[in-house]
Amino acid sequence: MTTEPHDSLRPVKEPALRNTRRQIRQPLLLALALACGILLGANPFRPSDQNPDATARGYLKFKEILSYVDRDYVDSVNAEELSDYAIGRMLERLDPHSVFIPARQQQQASAFLQSDFDGVGVEFNLFHDTVTVVSPLSGGPADQAGLQPGDRILAVNGERVSGMHNTTEQVFNKLRGPRGSAVLVRLLRRGLTQPLNVQMTRNRISNSSVDVAYMIDNQTGYIKVSRFASGTYDEFKAALGDLRRQGLTRLVLDLRGNPGGYLDRATKLADELIGGTKKIVYTDGKGDQYDTQTFSRVAGEFEEGPLVVVVDEGSASAAEVVAGALQDQDRALVVGRRTFGKGLVQQPIALNDGSELRLTIARYYTPSGRSIQKSYSGGLAEYEKDLVNRQRHGEYFHADSIHFADSLRYRTAHGRTVYGGGGIMPDVFVPRDTTAYSAYYTRLQSHNLVREFAVRFFQEHKTELEGLRFEQFSQSFRISDAQLQQLAARAAQDGVANDAAGLRRCAPLLRSQLKALIARSAYGKAAYFQVLNQEDVEIQQALRVVTDSGSTLMNGLTLK
Repeated sequence: MTTEPHDSLRPVKEPALRNTRRQIRQPLLLALALACGILLGANPFRPSDQNPDATARGYLKFKEILSYVDRDYVDSVNAEELSDYAIGRMLERLDPHSVFIPARQQQQASAFLQSDFDGVGVEFNLFHDTVTVVSPLSGGPADQAGLQPGDRILAVNGERVSGMHNTTEQVFNKLRGPRGSAVLVRLLRRGLTQPLNVQMTRNRISNSSVDVAYMIDNQTGYIKVSRFASGTYDEFKAALGDLRRQGLTRLVLDLRGNPGGYLDRATKLADELIGGTKKIVYTDGKGDQYDTQTFSRVAGEFEEGPLVVVVDEGSASAAEVVAGALQDQDRALVVGRRTFGKGLVQQPIALNDGSELRLTIARYYTPSGRSIQKSYSGGLAEYEKDLVNRQRHGEYFHADSIHFADSLRYRTAHGRTVYGGGGIMPDVFVPRDTTAYSAYYTRLQSHNLVREFAVRFFQEHKTELEGLRFEQFSQSFRISDAQLQQLAARAAQDGVANDAAGLRRCAPLLRSQLKALIARSAYGKAAYFQVLNQEDVEIQQALRVVTDSGSTLMNGLTLK
């Protein structure tokens, strides 16, 4: 049943004062026009000239419906949460990367692109609801206070964190805080019967986006960039300069798993590697307001010499801009697998309540004219299945499973053939390691047992490991069959059934990962990557390509 207010219920002074229908409509239209004028005048991002009336009508309709729901709906509702939900669903109709970030999440979303943060500086993992230290960051408050790999954090400032079903984010929020503030950590250490209370003073912690930079041999340098954050360019330039002083004449740049970040940091990094005045990327938006072209301009640190860029399906956005520019300008060969295909440009727009709208305003194109963005015509759900579909179609394992139409063929600066259609297709394809797809291996990882075993091993053999230099460890240390059996037995206790065939299949990968994780605890993050790269098929292929500088490679391109 509905009830509607009616004019007869309202007092009327004189029948002669009743307005005609036309007289009623005029003030309503004036009020609507005034409301629209206030709306558009208060909004710094005005609608386009193409259809401003529809924008105003849509706004007023949404406002009216939200008011009715808030006032008259049978149950109490949170109008702000409903509004956030409606905005999110609206943006899904545009493209997969236009997003609304509520105020409560905005700080966390922005932290990813910062090069430092306030906290205690500790890498941890959650093992069976227990917060376990993997490694304190060198020079940070946790390192100075003596925290060790394997320490179990029981409480932070008197509040229990172990056995409480906390998420990683919740633990982060407890450990981080304003610099200069104190935090009391209660922890349990192997070999001690009683917990320790350790007080630390939070400080500024470096959050480097250049994970590691080192010389593989006396000529070949390796740099891994995990994201393009505020300090990435400065970190990369410093790392590259240091390697040059050590004798670098050829470089492997690892952008695997790099989801992107700030475009200007990515283009400045590319400029360090591209000589002359050459196009790096251009954008094309509605009209010419957001159309840009970016060229190399400065004298870079490494503009000549063999260069290989390693990518995979996790390389996206700004990482694809770098790979595409270096490939199109014939400055580098790209090794690995087709990149993600995220080529939409988002403009961050701060809203009054502290939330943020990241609105797509243009598309990225490589110098040859390739659009980096893959198709999203099938809708958001289908778009999000793309990587799963690549695996199902065999793209991760067979280069010939990828087919391009002739219309997607482009030419590099020296005339080599490259393809568009979404993502950057590598010059040298490297299939994924099939051992990573063992069901047994997947179960071990899902239970976090590999990392847990490595931390426990470090604790049990800490004295012996500390007596070895990293070079000795790298050359002589090996995970034995007996230790793999110990891992399998530990897994069985955790509910992962024994699978002898599955263990044999993934044994090489497990040996490499366990050795790298033990090196991480014993010698630091750089050691972790050095050990992993010794067995990494993509890095080993990249090394073969970059050292073959005297041979003609890939349609006549010679790396010089």
